[in-house]
Amino acid sequence: MVTELPPGVSSQKVLEEIEELTNPKVKAGKKALSQDQVQLKQSVLSVLDAVRDESSKDAAVRLVFEPKTSRIAQNELTTTLLAHTSLETSAPVNLTMVGLDGKPTQKSLRQMLVEWIEFRQRTIERRSRHRLEKVLDRIHILEGRQLVLLNIDEVIAIIRAADEPRQALMARFRLSERQAEDILEIRLRQLARLEAIKIEQELKELRGEQAKLEEILGSPAALRRLMIKEIEADTKQFGDPRRTLIQAEKKAVAEVKVVDEPVTVVVSQKGWVRARQGHGHDASTFAFKAGDGLYGTFECRTVDTLLAFGSNGRVYTVPVSILPGARGDGQPLTTFVELEAGTQLVHYFAGAGNVWLLLSNSGGYGFVATVENLTSRQKGGKSFLSLGAGETVCRPSLVGVPPADGAAASGGPGGFATHVCCASTGKRILTFEIKELKPMANGGRGLMLMDLEPKEELAGAAAYTRSVKITGLGRGDKDREEVLEIRSLNNAKGARGRKGKVADLGFKPLAVTRVE
Repeated sequence: MVTELPPGVSSQKVLEEIEELTNPKVKAGKKALSQDQVQLKQSVLSVLDAVRDESSKDAAVRLVFEPKTSRIAQNELTTTLLAHTSLETSAPVNLTMVGLDGKPTQKSLRQMLVEWIEFRQRTIERRSRHRLEKVLDRIHILEGRQLVLLNIDEVIAIIRAADEPRQALMARFRLSERQAEDILEIRLRQLARLEAIKIEQELKELRGEQAKLEEILGSPAALRRLMIKEIEADTKQFGDPRRTLIQAEKKAVAEVKVVDEPVTVVVSQKGWVRARQGHGHDASTFAFKAGDGLYGTFECRTVDTLLAFGSNGRVYTVPVSILPGARGDGQPLTTFVELEAGTQLVHYFAGAGNVWLLLSNSGGYGFVATVENLTSRQKGGKSFLSLGAGETVCRPSLVGVPPADGAAASGGPGGFATHVCCASTGKRILTFEIKELKPMANGGRGLMLMDLEPKEELAGAAAYTRSVKITGLGRGDKDREEVLEIRSLNNAKGARGRKGKVADLGFKPLAVTRVE
C-alpha cells in the first residue's frame, strides 16, 4: 500500500503508467510490440496481480497493489514498481546562488555550504570589529569623564571663564578633542551629578567586552566557536523537525531474470540477427534473405552480450536474451540500437564479459580489451575505437579467456591465443607474440601493429595459437581463402610494428580470422 507520492506525481499518473506497462500499445510505424515492451509486460505481470485506488477524503493517497501470488516477496514487488513507474522520481534542484564574488553561479551543495560558512565568518568578523570600535569609543569617553570627576570644580570654573573652553580643557587635563567635546555637551547639573561608581562599573563591563571582542578578532578558533554557538541557538529557536527523510539510497533497478542456457547467435552480412537454442549447429543449413549471407555464428549463452561495431568507432550492446528466435530471418540489429546519421554496423561478436578481443583498424593500430570493457547500457552505444581520417574498423578477433579465468570452458578453439597475425592489402604478413599488445579498458587507438607502406591498409589482425584463415579477392573478383599453419606463420615472425614479409597468397587479403 502506498500512502505518499513524490512531488508532482498523482495517483492517476501511476495508474496510467501501470496500464501502459501491462497493456502496451504498438508504437507508431511498428507492426508489433518491441522486445522491450514484451519484456517489461512479462516482468510486471509476473509480480503484480491487481492495483486499486482507494484514495478518499480520509486518505489523500491510498494505492493498493496486490502481488501475483503470496510467494512474491514484498521487496521484489516494490523494486519492480519503483523501477518502472513514477513512484520513484528525481526532483530537480536549482542550486544557483549569488556567491561571495557577487555573481550568480550554479554551485554544488558542498560549495554552497563552504561559501555560506565563509560568509558567516566574515559577518561575525565585521560585526565584532564594528562593535569593538563602539566599545573603545565609549571607554575613551568614560575615561575622560572619570578624569573630570576628580576635578569637577576646576572644570566648571574653566568652562565659565575661558573664551575657548575646549582648548583650555584639553591643555589643562590632557584630554582628546573627542573627550573635551563630550564634557562640553553635558549640562552643568549633569556634570555635577557624575557618579564615580557608575562610571567605574560601566568601564569594567566595557573592558570585559573589549577583551572578548579582541579574542574573537585575534583567534580564528574563538571566532568559529562563536559561530557554532550562534547556529545552535538559531536551530533551537527556529528549527523544526525534518519532514522529508534524507538518506543515501540506490536507484531501484528491476533485474530481468534470464535463464542461463546455451545458444547460438547467427548474424547475417546485412546485420540481421537471430538466436538458436543449443550449440553445434551446421551453419550451411541457415537460410537468409535474397542477396544476404552469413557473417558469423557465435556459440555463447543467453546471459552473454552481442556487440555491434559501428563504422564510426562506437560499439553497441544488445543482450543475447532479447534476440529473436531462429524462426524466419530474424530481426535487423538496427532496431535494437540507435545509430548516428551516416553510421553503419560493420562487425559483430557475441560472448561472455570476461572474453578478451583483439581490436584493430585499417591504419595498422590495435589493442586488446574484454567484452565487459566494450559493454554499455546506452542504446546510442559507447565510443571506443579511435579512427583516423579514412580508417575503418577491422573484424574483431577472439583472444579467449585467460587460464586463471577458466579458458578451458570459454576460451574458444585452441584456448587463450598466444600470437597475433597481421595481413596487409599489399600481401605482407607479420606475426608476433600477443603479450606485446597493450590492454586498453577505456578504448582508444592502441599501438602500431604493422608498419604499412603508402596506399596500403591493414586487411585484418587475428589472435591465434596454431593457424589463421586469410580471405580476400583473386582474379575476376573471386572470393579466395587460405589457411596458414604454424610453420608459415613462424616464417613471418617479427617484432610488433615491423613491416613483415611478403606472402605467396595469389590474392589480395581483405580479412584475417582465427582458426585455432
